[in-house]
Amino acid sequence: MTTQFAAAAVLTGLLALATLASCNTEGDILYAQRLAWKDPNNVLQSWDPTLVNPCTWFHVTCNNNNSVIRVDLGNAGLSGPLLPNLGGLQNLQYLELYENSLNGTIPATLGNLTNLVSLDLWDNLLTGAIPTSLGAISTLRFLRLYENNLTGAVPSSLGNLTSLLKLELQKNSLNGSIPASLGNIKTLEFLRLNENMLSGMVPSEVLSLVVVGNLTELNIAKNNLAGTDRSSGLRVAVIIQDKLKTA
Repeated sequence: MTTQFAAAAVLTGLLALATLASCNTEGDILYAQRLAWKDPNNVLQSWDPTLVNPCTWFHVTCNNNNSVIRVDLGNAGLSGPLLPNLGGLQNLQYLELYENSLNGTIPATLGNLTNLVSLDLWDNLLTGAIPTSLGAISTLRFLRLYENNLTGAVPSSLGNLTSLLKLELQKNSLNGSIPASLGNIKTLEFLRLNENMLSGMVPSEVLSLVVVGNLTELNIAKNNLAGTDRSSGLRVAVIIQDKLKTA
């Protein structure tokens, strides 16, 4: 019996150490990100790496296991890149970094954030392509990357985000065609792709979301889509429809 108690105590201690190590790792990730950013307003002043975990830091929220689930730094005056290490915040649900001056590319490692509900990087200075890896975040409900300088195609992998409510990619420099795979997102309520350089036709699979899905707004204005004139203003801007009657 004594041996069993000793083994249980060791196991408990190991679990506690694992939790502490996880917390310290998350603190290391966020502190490294702090060092990579310029913070003229000192909003990150409380991010002290000597603390046991980052749960007492301002703009950081943790769960009951002292693991980071939210980072809220919208409109904080920050500038600089996003570090790939952010993909190590395994329990992160909300990454709110909108209305800053963040630059560089969106790290592909953000696709490892498999508990993420909201990724808000809108109104920054981000460049490069939208990582295809974001299509692996099955929990994602809000993906808002608008008003950046993103280029390349809209990844077809985003069609795997079957819990998504809002996909907002407007006011970038995205090109290529609109992926038909977006028609898989029956939960989608808002699809905003306006003011890019998209070409081709709007897939019927996407248009069908008005009938078979929850789509209430489709904005594809100011692109290079077939049958439209970019200079004509809002030619095809929104589809707004009352909820269909049930039998």
